[in-house]
Amino acid sequence: MDVTNITPQLDHLETDLDQLEDALKPLLGNLGDIAGKLPLLDKAKLYVLATYSIESLLFSALRLSEVDAKNHAVFKELTRVRQYFEKIKKIETPEAERETTVDKQAAIRFLKADLADNAEVSKKLSEQLAKERAKAALQAKQNQKKRPAEDVSTAEARSADRPGNDTTEPQEKNSKRTRHSKSKGKS
Repeated sequence: MDVTNITPQLDHLETDLDQLEDALKPLLGNLGDIAGKLPLLDKAKLYVLATYSIESLLFSALRLSEVDAKNHAVFKELTRVRQYFEKIKKIETPEAERETTVDKQAAIRFLKADLADNAEVSKKLSEQLAKERAKAALQAKQNQKKRPAEDVSTAEARSADRPGNDTTEPQEKNSKRTRHSKSKGKS
């Protein structure tokens, strides 16, 4: 390899290193000063990232020098730092809190069992349950939306107009079934 061919690549590497030093200047200074200005979670991220970058550089240097880096103490340290990453990630994205729900049927069974000997309270409980069931039935009835009769007949007419839709066939089958079941009942 000729030295004249390497010179432009070395110049390019030198400019890249200068840019990298300029970008890392805040981090290469006193890390404690930078961390002191950050909130607690960001401070933890900064320290973990700095540690991880140093450890990964050491790991890469070991791999380049053909040392068994996976059995080296640096690899154990990298796995420990990764665990800190996971802990920070857990803190950043907390699990959704479980909504507490009451199993109404189970609560009713408990109350009935406990209050079975007290007739007055048991009667009030039964009345309250009846009111709630009536209220639920009324709400269900109000929530039900039925199509008007003209819409139903229009839908039937449309389905009858489609080819292959014979609406008389199911009625014939049903009438045959009823005749057959009636004849079985007589014998």
